[in-house]
Amino acid sequence: MLENLINLYDRDLRRLETELSTFRQEENLWRVTGQIANPAGNLGLHLVGNLTTYIGKNLGGIDYIRDRPAEFSRRDVPLSELLAMVRTTHGHVISTLQQLKRDDLEARYPEDVLGFEMTKGYFLLHLLAHLAYHTGQINYIRRMLE
Repeated sequence: MLENLINLYDRDLRRLETELSTFRQEENLWRVTGQIANPAGNLGLHLVGNLTTYIGKNLGGIDYIRDRPAEFSRRDVPLSELLAMVRTTHGHVISTLQQLKRDDLEARYPEDVLGFEMTKGYFLLHLLAHLAYHTGQINYIRRMLE
């Protein structure tokens, strides 16, 4: 299971980088239209904050202070900076997962993020689904705008 998680996080973080890089007009990363309240760039910032906090910090021990409101309020972050954040997060996630042992997946996750106790394995699956969900939204937003 741990090897599968590493492979899937690696795949989906690469997809996130690809989806953000595929925008032909960088300003479209920050556009909202119709019912879309969160632009693609903010979804990217949100995934960086989410994964860096819940995997990099809480499981990997990296020093990080999350500013969740800024994940949704910042605008016009240059694409190069956003991609650098994604790459850094990718590195933190993979290196943290590589340090885990199989038994760690059955251990309790150190924070009750979802309102109940859960194992690290359960929460890592939840975070992977969250990553894939928002990456799909970014893809849809890009195709709709461009």
